[in-house]
Amino acid sequence: MSELMIEATDVSKSFGDVRALDGVSIAVPKGSVLGLLGHNGAGKTTLVNVLTTMLPPTSGEARVAGFDVVHQSYKVRSRIGLTGQFASVDEALSGFDNLVLIARLLGASKRQARDRADELLEQFDLTDAAKRPAKTYSGGMRRRLDLASSLVGRPEVLFLDEPTTGLDPASRLGVWETVEKLVSDGTTVLLTTQYLDEADRLADSITVLSQGKVVAAGTSAELKAQVGQRTVTVTLDSVSEVDTAVEALTGIGMHPVAEGRTITTPVTASRELANVVRALDERGLEPHDIALGEPTLDDVYMALAAA
Repeated sequence: MSELMIEATDVSKSFGDVRALDGVSIAVPKGSVLGLLGHNGAGKTTLVNVLTTMLPPTSGEARVAGFDVVHQSYKVRSRIGLTGQFASVDEALSGFDNLVLIARLLGASKRQARDRADELLEQFDLTDAAKRPAKTYSGGMRRRLDLASSLVGRPEVLFLDEPTTGLDPASRLGVWETVEKLVSDGTTVLLTTQYLDEADRLADSITVLSQGKVVAAGTSAELKAQVGQRTVTVTLDSVSEVDTAVEALTGIGMHPVAEGRTITTPVTASRELANVVRALDERGLEPHDIALGEPTLDDVYMALAAA
């Protein structure tokens, strides 16, 4: 079994009468990404704050990189990086000086700090803007600088709390590629996000939180299999063919729904696509288009949110 770099067991956190976390348990192996999904107020950021030692749990236990987040908090902090929901760089300083400052605070010599800053600025395509004040950076550039800041100490575990919120598509893609490179080099990542395509691309496993509780957990494929459903969509050349097509599919035990020239029917397996084609062919119908649709994380999330 892979070494676990993030472990939480029955972690709860209360703020007065408000229970932000209620018995949350997660386990993240080394060199993998856990995607943490949930609406605003679901408990995602509170869990990140507990795991990064910023908040003590009310009950339960958590370990990061093998160290207890309460009793060995200093050792945890020396092994993690954190990028929050909003860029936290010093806007009065240049990108270079921001990174040098963090490196020096982490104990690097002047030379080591400068070298690490140059390395990260190149990695995040910020070299040309290295000497400019961070306040002149675009939103995407600030986000990249913020992510670079969290990597100055070469963390074993990286916490990304909605890292691409507010970014344009190109900047989001750049962050994704950076995360994938870090994971390929052995970094463990906990990613909170409201973007389901982000979780689908990056996460090896996904945990869904709702009202402070884990309501689903598994790989993307496992979650889709639990609550999603495949569909076959048939587009015909003419509306006049729709009734015949509906009769044909109903006749083989399907439950088609027609809208205009398009018919959609749920299926349990991809092989049923052949049954659809055969049934239509027997009625002399040749579809203009036919496609098998797989369930998405959007389907999963909507089903869980409605439960």
